[in-house]
Amino acid sequence: MRILDYCRTSAISSLVATALVTAGLGSALAGDPTGDWLVADGVAKIRVAECKGSMWGAISWEKQPGVDSNNADHAKQTRPTLGMPLLFDMKKKANEDLWEGQVYDAKTTGRLQQASIRLLDPDKLEIKGCMLGILCGGETWTRAAPPIPSSPSNGPASTAPKASMAKTAPSKSAHKTIGQKSATSATPPTDPVGDICLLPEIAGTTH
Repeated sequence: MRILDYCRTSAISSLVATALVTAGLGSALAGDPTGDWLVADGVAKIRVAECKGSMWGAISWEKQPGVDSNNADHAKQTRPTLGMPLLFDMKKKANEDLWEGQVYDAKTTGRLQQASIRLLDPDKLEIKGCMLGILCGGETWTRAAPPIPSSPSNGPASTAPKASMAKTAPSKSAHKTIGQKSATSATPPTDPVGDICLLPEIAGTTH
């Protein structure tokens, strides 16, 4: 009887341990697309952050400074591309590491199109976009910096920083990527983008 009781106890302990390990792995494997990502051709990095429940992205580093010359709005064709939003209001799809929203097609049309981002693994992010449901294409980005903390703008409205304080003027070191700091620390002067949730084009839409 003692042997049977010992076997039963050992079996139950093993099941409990397996359940705990599985639960822990489930939490660890939960996808987080935030952070800086190097685009496929290596000419830019995109900072992705959660702003008010949606994922947004903006250019955080460029190999060469550029302007938004293809924008359909002529008034914006001379604006710098550094700090320019690219991913707009991407909502998570239930039970998938997939977010759907819009992407700004800066290379060709200068317009927004339907898009999605999907985590292939913790260090690979696939982006796909379609114009009017056709001419679909995509590429895979490589992680360049770890996930970032939640923006202070995601807190209560009474404590959220004002959007007018968001943008830091580019410096000579503007094209060096510095990871986004924690919600309680100031943005380093060498980081021209900082918390993208506070960029006017994003803050004005989501706040």
